[in-house]
Amino acid sequence: MGDHVILLHGLWMRGFTLAALRRRIEDAGYVVELFDYASVFRDPQISVERLSARARSVTGARVHLVGHSLGGLVALQALQREPDLIGGNVVCLGVPLRGSAVARGVARLPGGPLVIGRNVDILRNGIARWEGRQAVGAIAGRLPFGFGAALGALTSPHDGTVSVAETELPGLADHVVVAATHTGLLFSQQAAEQTIAFLRGARFARAN
Repeated sequence: MGDHVILLHGLWMRGFTLAALRRRIEDAGYVVELFDYASVFRDPQISVERLSARARSVTGARVHLVGHSLGGLVALQALQREPDLIGGNVVCLGVPLRGSAVARGVARLPGGPLVIGRNVDILRNGIARWEGRQAVGAIAGRLPFGFGAALGALTSPHDGTVSVAETELPGLADHVVVAATHTGLLFSQQAAEQTIAFLRGARFARAN
């Protein structure tokens, strides 16, 4: 059995939004599944527990986690809670690892916390550094089109929702920036190729 990859979607999204990325990773020889979770209205610890249970249930294969936006934070929360949960690598696509300026801005608006939902704390604050045993790589986008750009809350460069600086974190094994918007990371051939490179060798591909 080949290595097993679990894909996690972002806020207000569902697993099917990662279908294009799933297909590209499968074409590279991996077994890939889409992990659906309640990204807004359910206690985030329930999502963490469900992800942990799913990862533990995979037998005979090394498990990797790939998360877009909030999904990456959910993945890292699971690993902080259970350090030996997986033997593979972690890829974070457009994940506000250091906290999201857009989330903080929305949370200050009337009704804003309801829009962000139960994951408001981790989205606002992020994590301090990565100290886990798994290699974690972050892919950031730099095409500045999206909701966050309209709010004017982001420092450049950014992907329209998350700034490149917000995706950088002490303890990362590698970091790379690609030409994509926040949602566009899910459909970007370059982002998919970089994801596959990190799954294989815990490093992103570099141009010759």
